[in-house]
Amino acid sequence: MTLLRAANVQLAFGSRTVFEGLTLTIEEGERVGLVGVNGSGKSSLMKILAGVSRADAGELQLRRGARVTYLPQEPEFPEGATVASELSVSQGPLKEALAAHSELSRKLEATPAEAHEKLLEQLSALSDRIEQLGGWDTEHHAKILLDRLGVKDWDLPVAQLSGGLRKRVAIARALLTRPELLLLDEPTNHLDADTVDWLEEELDKLPGALLLVTHDRYFLDGLVDRMVEIQPGGGAVSYPGNYEAYVEQKLVAQENAALAQHKRERWITQEVAWLRRGPEARRTKSKARIDRARKLMAERGFERPKVAALQVLAAPRLGHTVIEAEGIQKSFGERRVLKGVDFRLQRGERVGLVGPNGVGKTTFLRVLLGEVPPDGGKLVIGKNTKVAYYDQTRASLDPEQTVYEAASHGEDWVELGDKKIALRDYLEDLLFPVPMQRQKVAALSGGERNRLLLARLFLEGSNVLVLDEPTNDLDIVTLNILEGLLLSFTGSVLLVTHDRYFLDKVATSILAFEGEGRVVRYEGNYAMYRRLKDQAEAAQAASTAAPAPKKESPAPPPAEAPRSARKPGKLSYKDQRELEGMEAAIEAAETRKAELEAKLADPSVYSSASKVPELQRELEAASNEVDRLYARWQELQNLVSGA
Repeated sequence: MTLLRAANVQLAFGSRTVFEGLTLTIEEGERVGLVGVNGSGKSSLMKILAGVSRADAGELQLRRGARVTYLPQEPEFPEGATVASELSVSQGPLKEALAAHSELSRKLEATPAEAHEKLLEQLSALSDRIEQLGGWDTEHHAKILLDRLGVKDWDLPVAQLSGGLRKRVAIARALLTRPELLLLDEPTNHLDADTVDWLEEELDKLPGALLLVTHDRYFLDGLVDRMVEIQPGGGAVSYPGNYEAYVEQKLVAQENAALAQHKRERWITQEVAWLRRGPEARRTKSKARIDRARKLMAERGFERPKVAALQVLAAPRLGHTVIEAEGIQKSFGERRVLKGVDFRLQRGERVGLVGPNGVGKTTFLRVLLGEVPPDGGKLVIGKNTKVAYYDQTRASLDPEQTVYEAASHGEDWVELGDKKIALRDYLEDLLFPVPMQRQKVAALSGGERNRLLLARLFLEGSNVLVLDEPTNDLDIVTLNILEGLLLSFTGSVLLVTHDRYFLDKVATSILAFEGEGRVVRYEGNYAMYRRLKDQAEAAQAASTAAPAPKKESPAPPPAEAPRSARKPGKLSYKDQRELEGMEAAIEAAETRKAELEAKLADPSVYSSASKVPELQRELEAASNEVDRLYARWQELQNLVSGA
């Protein structure tokens, strides 16, 4: 069933058409990824669909009664809002449903039995609604969400939170609303990789539909079942499947279109040659063919989409020493950020820095750059090392300057190797046409500002690039270009990003910030780092779970070998008895679970609202017991088989 339909939507800013004739349909429960180059109107379309802004033309239809929740890139909060108050706002519909359920329960108790049937149906519907909105114990769930998102203080004013923490509160607020349609605009910005993994799992559990704008390609691969691409100045094209399927389909479509264009151009060449032969030749041909040829020549043919032509100057040769740090210490008050960190950056390396927000990645970069003095340790910068630094706050861009002024540094020409190019032409190649070059930086989107700053940075002729969150807000096409530039860059790169796909493509090693000042280096890309880290954690968990060795006795009997030395296939007497009774225990646990599910399926149980939460908790405990018994049964079977 169709949940939302936007038809022939049109939007323009002055003389610039953002999109025209755009049509988009979202079905119930569908997961849609929205992509397009920076400035194509993704965020603008999200606002229109959410009802926050209006289109210049077009029609918008939403299924009656459907709730829509919109999370913008930069969430807004009312003055004086606290973490708790914002989550209470998200629970408004749930509170209304709970109050209605309580009122109906009281009404049921005072109503004659013969009139119960209709009231029980209403109670059952309300119970379903409560479950859709998060269940009977939503406050507990809210606190779990916030804790997992790294927000610890329930009563803290939102105004005192950092931008990253405000985004996390907004994410929790959006998840708790459990709408029929959730609109998320770059939800992974400011989130570390582990939190992005967790958010992906949470979104996968939501029953409603999802429309998602993100540059995180792994996120798109794991969540969406359809991709929609906005064509700049045009409409939208839909591709079934996830991001990987979209890329394959788009490449095939472009190749087919290019082939068709080649045939069209050959046919036009032949017809033009014929038309030029003179009146005598034209009289021998039909007028319909002449009209058809002229119409075809007037049509706009296939053009490959323009991409930002980012270029990086050749890196000057690096010396033997690039950047070396030994025993670096740094604390802020009682909080230790760096504890005896050793690090060496070598020629041609691309090192990715990962770890939770606030753990010290940016501080470490600023220590290496000499912007923040360490409390202890030694730092050596090579004499041939020339660093270009990308600050995630983009503080070096003046919002009051025009795009041209921000890029120029007082020069009207750009030198790229042995070529000298007019700055105006260079900016056009970066998808900043002349009218946009006259705009102020403040009018640019986040992705356009990012692209401008990167373009300026790459012209500095450096041999070490230090990039702090360069992937935020960039469209996927520009991300692919940036990946290619870094892969071909002959200098060294230090890179902070939460984009797992980007790190997999670019990084040669990972520097993991694990908290309390501890920093560990892993060779390889992000996927290799995760494998090595998971293996280390599994080994540590196994050693922690192993039984402590028994205290040595003067003369232990040789027959009593430790349990860990038991031969495969041999169970202790206690384990053997447990295995023999496991089938009956599992059957009893599943019977108990089925009984509780049957009780909760009975509408009459909802006549007393106080019974429902208790039954819910009992059902959860019974489900956990079934899972535990199956896991233990598998463990005993593995012992028998020697696994």
